[in-house]
Amino acid sequence: MSHPPAILCIGRNYASHASEMGSSPPSLPTVFMKNPASIIGPTATIEIPPICHDHGPQVDYEGELAIVIAHDCCDVVQDEAMSCVGGYAVANDVTARWWQKQGSGGQWIRGKSFDTFCPMTKFVQAAEIPDPQSLRIITRVDGIVMQDGSTAEMIFTIADLITELSRGMTLLAGTIILTGTPEGVGAARTPPRFLENGDLVEVEIEGVGMLKNLVSDPGPN
Repeated sequence: MSHPPAILCIGRNYASHASEMGSSPPSLPTVFMKNPASIIGPTATIEIPPICHDHGPQVDYEGELAIVIAHDCCDVVQDEAMSCVGGYAVANDVTARWWQKQGSGGQWIRGKSFDTFCPMTKFVQAAEIPDPQSLRIITRVDGIVMQDGSTAEMIFTIADLITELSRGMTLLAGTIILTGTPEGVGAARTPPRFLENGDLVEVEIEGVGMLKNLVSDPGPN
């Protein structure tokens, strides 16, 4: 899979997920990035690197709707935002929680950017999805439903995100935006359910596609 110019991501874009992580819904989008080299295909293996064993089990799943920007755009007005969308894909914002929260001085990017930490399907054309704000997202680990939400629950819609992210900043053609994850992540469970060697992680979005990624964890060095 080719690498995009950028992967922009939105945190806490579902109120229920913000709540389960101990946060209030944000008044502006919470924006971070993932390394473009973290992208893998829809059936490739998620490889947990030895660095993620430095502070115990921590690798989590986050099923999300991804969009791709069709053409360079900047300072997009709300009414024209959806014309900037080239297509939609299913993504898993795989996250190393310690590296996200404690390991990088409060910056999320490193815990989100290890190799293989962005499984993604191919994009379907935007015209094939009549209402991207009405799609069911389901994440399963070893057949057990962990997340079951809808893009209707987004705090900031796709149009909101494009309008805000493009203010004073050009979004290059091919830029990918991950739009946030619904509640049910492993870190918020009691006890936590982090990914383990041999797990099968499936993320499905109706009409868009499905990820099926095995997890490989060789353990610490």
